[in-house]
Amino acid sequence: MFMRRRPLVRPVVRPAGAPLLRGALVGGAAYAAGRSAARAARREQDQEQAIADLQDRQTQAAPQAQAPQSWPPPPQPTAPPAPPSPPGGQAPGGQPPGGLTEQLTRLGDMVQQGLLTPEEFAAAKARLLGT
Repeated sequence: MFMRRRPLVRPVVRPAGAPLLRGALVGGAAYAAGRSAARAARREQDQEQAIADLQDRQTQAAPQAQAPQSWPPPPQPTAPPAPPSPPGGQAPGGQPPGGLTEQLTRLGDMVQQGLLTPEEFAAAKARLLGT
């Protein structure tokens, strides 16, 4: 029997970290690209939704708009001037002009229209209620 002492061909030894590093790099780049594409798609969807909401509001407001008036416009009746309010913006009964519920309703409408943030609304409501 014939025994070999050493192999004829020397085995190729590759470093263990190189394929893992390459895979991590490619995987990380693919993950970042996918995340960026998802963000862009979500932003696009939000913009389309905002445009659709705006168009809905405009179509609802269109019937409420008045018809164009003929020229010259008819004279408007004038109301007698309101008596001046006392200093501090309070009516004689201690209520703000227009009533508390009317003021709160106006503030709520402003929040719905996007003119006030919820924080601004809460501050104005607290100021009206005196708390």
